[in-house]
Amino acid sequence: MVAGCCALLLLALTSSAAAQAASSPDDDGSDRLDPRITEIMGKPDYPNAQWGLLQQDPDSGQIVHSRFADQFFIPGSVAKLFGTSGAWDTLGGDHRFRTPVYAVGDRRGSTLNGDLDLVAQGDLTMGGRTRPDGTVDYTDLDHTYANDFPGATLTPENPLAGINRIAQQVRRSGITRVNGNVIVDNRLFQPEPVFIPVPTPLIINDNLIDLLSTPGARPGAPARLDWRPKVAPYRVTSTVKTVAAGQPTDIDVTTSGNGTRIKLSGTIAADSEPALKVSPITDPAAFGRTALIEALGRAGVKVTADPTGANPVGRLPDGYEGRPRVAQYTSPPYSQYAKLIFKVSHNLGGNLAICLMAVAKGSQDCMDGFPVLADFLDRAGVDRKQIQLLDGRGGNPVDRTTPTAVVQLLTYWHHTPEAEVFRNALPILGVDGLLAENCTDCPARGKVFAKTGAAVGLDALNNRLAVGAITIAGYLDKGNGRFDVFFAGVNGASTPTTDVNGVLDIADDLAMISAYLQEDAERRED
Repeated sequence: MVAGCCALLLLALTSSAAAQAASSPDDDGSDRLDPRITEIMGKPDYPNAQWGLLQQDPDSGQIVHSRFADQFFIPGSVAKLFGTSGAWDTLGGDHRFRTPVYAVGDRRGSTLNGDLDLVAQGDLTMGGRTRPDGTVDYTDLDHTYANDFPGATLTPENPLAGINRIAQQVRRSGITRVNGNVIVDNRLFQPEPVFIPVPTPLIINDNLIDLLSTPGARPGAPARLDWRPKVAPYRVTSTVKTVAAGQPTDIDVTTSGNGTRIKLSGTIAADSEPALKVSPITDPAAFGRTALIEALGRAGVKVTADPTGANPVGRLPDGYEGRPRVAQYTSPPYSQYAKLIFKVSHNLGGNLAICLMAVAKGSQDCMDGFPVLADFLDRAGVDRKQIQLLDGRGGNPVDRTTPTAVVQLLTYWHHTPEAEVFRNALPILGVDGLLAENCTDCPARGKVFAKTGAAVGLDALNNRLAVGAITIAGYLDKGNGRFDVFFAGVNGASTPTTDVNGVLDIADDLAMISAYLQEDAERRED
């Protein structure tokens, strides 16, 4: 079964998806569904589940299919469509994050008697995914999901690329010695613990250490270990052993209290592909400070301060007016970050979108991003009373949406000058992102552009997985430059066992529903 059909939000759900059960399907089109779709919805696998569906022509407003369209559903990562759209509108698709470094102190020739202050701007990747052509790289199953699913892979770019470029610019400014410190100014916004993962003003490698194990030469041999980004004081060791081909690959990651000592243990099969795991960077500002000091050393700039330890924010000035800027890293446009968020269902980026909206309106409180989002949704013609959100990723138990609200948002984008850019930022069925491995040899391949989502937790009572939601929403290509907008989802399903492949089977059902909707839409257009 495919590994990339959805972005799974592995959380313990504290609420039920059965609230819709008292409703009945709308009359519009519900009895004209493709029999292949009704067969999926009627599977014995879904005895207690609730299906939702809305398909509409965004130009005429004609409803093609509707099923519980005005009932609340757990959206999973489909909720990212709301927050990321709000940030896209607020910042602008062409917005670039410019992260400066200022020299604070007295400069004498090539020596700075003072500090270098990197002022974090909420750049999601700091160059760590930027291709030579300026676009943002991603893999179909992102490294941020490596601890949840096998098969996650890394992009080839250096996670420290932006930090390295900043260090080289400092050297080109003529500074070769800093008699002082390097400080990350992370005052852009305050961490919001309600958001999981918690966004930070400086983000390097998604605030993760990548841990890659490769089978040894023969069974019994130690696995080969590589990890990145290599920044002090982080250290990684491994006792992972190679086992015979066909045996389980089972790798555990444990860390010290401060997260800087990471140990891998377990087994990897001799015929296995390299197995990726990740471990969190516990103090992103301190990590970034050390990373920059080390990069400065590689660039030929000596810093007298100890490279490891806490980030000394107490030394920061009130502002930087009149301070010389000695470096600046400029990001790709925000539309590229939105594409990353949508293609791989990037949870940190989804939550960061809310914080960025707050910052754009002059606040350091991420929660102040929600009124900005509300204003955007009102202007976009989305009935926001049909949405409930407490984060940007779609992972909070509060989060709900109706199919109608999602379709209203998609309709808004369809009528903007950025319609094509937005549509292509979504995963494409059978082509890329989290739909890359679905429907790779079917008529709808390349003709469904859609964000996927899921909410899954352990049902300990029945030793299975409770699938709060599997959802999909986006655009169906009807040909001739015409599209339908749609939402499809199921709430309240479950898997036979705790095997995650059962969740992927449900996600595959949703992907196939989208394919059948597209085929029918194309036939109607002809």
